[in-house]
Amino acid sequence: GSLIEQLTTEKYECMVCCEVVRIVAPVWSCQNCYHVFHLNCIKKWARSPASQAEDGNSGWRCPACQNASVQVPKTYTCFCGKVHNPEWNRNEIPHSCGELCGKKRQGLDCPHLCNILCHPGPCPSCPAFVTKTCECGQTSHSVRCGQSTKIHCSNVCGNTLNCGKHSCTQVCHAGKCSPCQLTVQQVCYCGSNFKEVLCGSKEEFSDGFGSFSCQNICGKKLNCGRHNCKQVCHPQPCQLCPRLPQVVYRCPCGQTPLSKLLELGCVERKICTDPIPSCGKTCGKPLSCGSYEFIHTCESLCHEGDCRPCSHTSNIYCRCGFKKKVSLTFGGLFFLFLIAAITFMCDKRCNKKRSCGRHKCNEICCVDTEHKCSLVCGRKLNCGLHRCEEPCHRGSCQTCWQTSFDELTCYCGESVIYPPVPCGTQPPECKKTCTRPHDCDHPVYHSCHSEEKCPPCTYLTQKWCMGKHEVTMVVCQSLTLPYVELCSTQTEQLGTDEFVKSRFRLLTVGDCSPCVPCCLFPIMRALASKSWGLICKLSPTQLHLLQQIAAISIATKLTDLQLGDSVEISRLITKKEMKQARLQCDEECLALQRNRRLAEALEIDDNSDPFNIRSSGPKYSDLLKEDARKDIKFVSDIEKEMRMLVEAVNKGKHTKKSHCYPPMNRDHRRIIHELAQVYGIESVSYDNEPKRNVVITAVKGKSVCPSNTLTSVLDKEMQSRPAPPFPHCKQADKSSGNSGLSKPLKEEPVIDYFDVQD
Repeated sequence: GSLIEQLTTEKYECMVCCEVVRIVAPVWSCQNCYHVFHLNCIKKWARSPASQAEDGNSGWRCPACQNASVQVPKTYTCFCGKVHNPEWNRNEIPHSCGELCGKKRQGLDCPHLCNILCHPGPCPSCPAFVTKTCECGQTSHSVRCGQSTKIHCSNVCGNTLNCGKHSCTQVCHAGKCSPCQLTVQQVCYCGSNFKEVLCGSKEEFSDGFGSFSCQNICGKKLNCGRHNCKQVCHPQPCQLCPRLPQVVYRCPCGQTPLSKLLELGCVERKICTDPIPSCGKTCGKPLSCGSYEFIHTCESLCHEGDCRPCSHTSNIYCRCGFKKKVSLTFGGLFFLFLIAAITFMCDKRCNKKRSCGRHKCNEICCVDTEHKCSLVCGRKLNCGLHRCEEPCHRGSCQTCWQTSFDELTCYCGESVIYPPVPCGTQPPECKKTCTRPHDCDHPVYHSCHSEEKCPPCTYLTQKWCMGKHEVTMVVCQSLTLPYVELCSTQTEQLGTDEFVKSRFRLLTVGDCSPCVPCCLFPIMRALASKSWGLICKLSPTQLHLLQQIAAISIATKLTDLQLGDSVEISRLITKKEMKQARLQCDEECLALQRNRRLAEALEIDDNSDPFNIRSSGPKYSDLLKEDARKDIKFVSDIEKEMRMLVEAVNKGKHTKKSHCYPPMNRDHRRIIHELAQVYGIESVSYDNEPKRNVVITAVKGKSVCPSNTLTSVLDKEMQSRPAPPFPHCKQADKSSGNSGLSKPLKEEPVIDYFDVQD
């Protein structure tokens, strides 16, 4: 009814073109879902690649129900299919012929045809009534034709079960009756065992002697009446006694007929218990031991019964065939011989490569031919975050299978990659302007990016040279570069001394370059002329800058040495200057030299403390104390860790113990190095900035804990300071921030460029 109303009022839309289906337009209706489409639209859809079924052989799929059809519709027919190109009649349903439908109802066991006018959609249920019997067939009922429900009565089924002996006791039911659930007792062929089985099952079969084999020795009396059957429980009658005179024709070893022995005077056998005459020859029966190369035989004289144990030996090879050993054949017990052969293995390890090509097999007495690797691959995948969990293999690992179900966006959030997002996917490219915070206020010209650092600002701006000589246009980013340059005036005054220029990283670029500050240029001129007179005329500030520049130069050379490069220092300092720069020995130095000579004369170990020097208390430098006051918690934690390390190595059985600190800045590393000297601990710095860290190692007998820690020394010094004369002075001191515990004033960072350990 809904289809008829929408087609009549022209409100039904074609799913292919999304246009309204007109009354006079040729259409096609799917016989599975009954959707109506334009005939031309369904033709185009059927020829398109998107409509083809997945297997490629089932034809094209309906756009609505995905039901596959082989033939493509070519003509315009009514809904019942009897009339081609039906004409529209105002009094009839659009696209129908106006006659009886006459189609067979699908999916129903109904013999009647549809008796309403040609219509869209499925045919209605059949209105006729028929008589149907119940499932057991005992009662009848009048029901609607095509009714799918089954009829059940309240009577017992009573049909014969599969066993053919009993009847079904269930109430009227659908389908076949269940198998008979009664049990019957069966006996084995030899009659010694019983078991219960379901009635009517295959196990109920019996051949008259029994129904199953119990797998025990039969034990029934043979026809002779003297011997028992030695076969496993079996159907059919037992065989004849194997010792009957009419059955035995040869001697026990089988080499001589009994008729010949009778001619030689042997007594003729009458019953099965009479002994079988012996021929007197060697038995020669093959034993179960031996090998394929050599078969062992019985060496006893012709006899009845089992043969005696074998006295020969056999070669047993290991499973890989590399070694062999001689072993007894266990008296003919071949299964013991096989066990010995299987368990014998050599100690040779397999040197072949495994299937991965990376690891060796390394198995003892290996017999494997494929040498599959059982280790986990463990290599990093293309995402760089996860590792391969597959068994070790050749070639490249598969792509990371992990997937994120969160949206992946650029920094500003404009560009989005919707989930699922494979692991390792880079953020999407964004054409919007970068929205990250910048150091300058100039306009931003670069796009949004995923890197943390923005590219340098390229905005041009005006800037005075540091000597206030000229104004030039420079790039914004060049204002923060750590290089200085000469203006034209200073270049002429300095000359062409390239050594001085290289020490100061000078870049002579002409009249428009920013110039060196006026406080630095006299230093450069003095070094260029190599005149000590000009150096002596420098101010204290300029001399301090000269010392810093020299320290930076030497620190650069030390870095080159650490990287393995050779450094020429003859141009930095002369031999005469080296002699003049040596420090004179003071009283402490002389005392140490004297103690060292006495220790050598008395053969005293350097690690011992004969003169009670170490017990007199540690000496902390003023610079170390000053740094400790700035970060007292850090120093306290470092000393606590060092004390625990020294106590652990002195009390334990190991001669050395190490501890690795996390990466930290240069000032904190210098504090660790100085404290390590006080505790007698070795300290070494590793890695490059910003991941440079310190590793300390305590040695038993050499590392000791000082009597006074640095934190305790600082506490005593704070307590020994005189109190301010007036309360308001103390308050003013706190407010001004000059107290020892208050935050220190911001000053120029002190860099120890001569810390060789760091």
